Amino acid sequence: MTLAFRPATRADVPAILELLAEDWIGTARTDLDGEAMFDALQGTELIVGEMDGEIIATYQISINHLISLSAPCRAILEGVRVASHLRGQKIGEQLVADAEERAKRGGATVMNLTSNAKREAAHRFYIRLGYKQSHAGFKKALTS
Repeated sequence: MTLAFRPATRADVPAILELLAEDWIGTARTDLDGEAMFDALQGTELIVGEMDGEIIATYQISINHLISLSAPCRAILEGVRVASHLRGQKIGEQLVADAEERAKRGGATVMNLTSNAKREAAHRFYIRLGYKQSHAGFKKALTS
């Protein structure tokens, strides 16, 4: 089984919404218009992980050029999800590595992400990948 990451298309929206709904936070949202949300994406890339023709992972990444002395170009990682039946198989690590590569290619020197305070397992995951808690989120230097 080969896992490939690619930009999402409008046809992927239902599968992405299913991944988001699997999450305990996502179950409270039943009023989402996924196609309208997809159309509204600006400056953000929506990526899916596909395995054997099935969408099994997703994330969003934005590259932001800032007036900043510490990191004039930052990437923001959001909406990280892996299908619940495939968790624990290192797919999340591949997903984050793909996001980091896209960020680097976009000129980012830091990756920022936020995670719900109740997601303790996710926090351990990001820390294990080298992210550090700072302020109310996480960030990681993207140097080669």
